[in-house]
Parts: sequence; C-alpha cells; structure tokens
Amino acid sequence: MAISKWKTLSSKYLVQKPWATLRVDECELPNGRVASEYYVLEYPNWVNVVAVTDDEKVIMVRQYRHSGDIVSIEIPGGVIDGDEKPVDAAKRELLEETGYLFDDFELVSTIYPNPATSNNVTYCYLAKGGKKVQEQDLDEHEDIDIELYSVAEVKQMLLHNEIPQALHVTGLTYGLLKLGVLK
Repeated sequence: MAISKWKTLSSKYLVQKPWATLRVDECELPNGRVASEYYVLEYPNWVNVVAVTDDEKVIMVRQYRHSGDIVSIEIPGGVIDGDEKPVDAAKRELLEETGYLFDDFELVSTIYPNPATSNNVTYCYLAKGGKKVQEQDLDEHEDIDIELYSVAEVKQMLLHNEIPQALHVTGLTYGLLKLGVLK
C-alpha cells in the first residue's frame, strides 16, 4: 500500500514572530480520520557549509547556543534570507562568519531537520579552496570563534561525539563522503 499525503482542512496561527512561528492544522488522513490539532513549527530554510581551505583545513566555528545551554563546535551556516538562493546564502554566511571567500560550492545534502514538527529544509554545501579575505562581519547576537582542523581531526571529533549539532554532523558526514575520506 502506498503512503498518501494528508489533506489540510484548516490552519490557524498561534504565534507569528521572526524566530518562532507556530500554527495548528486540522488534517484529514487518508483513512478518513481527522487530526484536529496538529502543531507545526515554521522556520526559514537554513544552509550550512563544510568549508575546506586552500591548505586543506576544515573551517569550524565555536559559539554559545542558548536553547541547549552549550558551547558548540559547528560548521558555518545560517538562515536563508527571503528569496536568496541557498548557494548565495552559503557564500554570504561563510564570508560573514569566517572572513573566508570560496568560489567552488557543491550541494551535498538537502535534509529536513524534523519533518514531524517543523517545515524547513537545510541545504549543506561542500566548499573547497577558500582563502581568508576579510575579518568577520557578525550579526549583533553572534560571538563566534573560528577554528581550523585537518580532515583527520574532524573525523576524530565525529568519532568521539564532540560535535553536538545534529544537522552539522549530518552535513560533515555528507561532505567527508563527497571528499572520499570516509568509508
């Protein structure tokens, strides 16, 4: 039997803020049952980048993440602005957060962070051959340290569960597979 999509009968917004949008849908399931309160978190789409410099270093960023109350090591990335193309957002975020400029970008994954409760997509790119061209140009709430690691060091960090952000672990896995360094 094929899985069918649900039919949305109605939607009502409960919260509509820049970083928190929550709606409740009433949906008819393929079997005729009705889910009267299905909650959906709406987020903008995101990008992240596995960035490998011209001297074969992987750029990682370290920053505080308030919701998890952790200092997290991650790959650069952020929100796609408005009608911006994902690759353009990846280039912009990488330059803003790290000061590195890259021309060689390849999409390595398109994933849904949690399609059970949220509607957004994360695009992950592999960028190669970057060079530092400027200082960071951070948003008002960003405090980011840049760290450079060899591919072997990043693999060890993954093996030792030192990268806590699930979307970034996924992106790194796809990026390292694309580079041919994971088996």
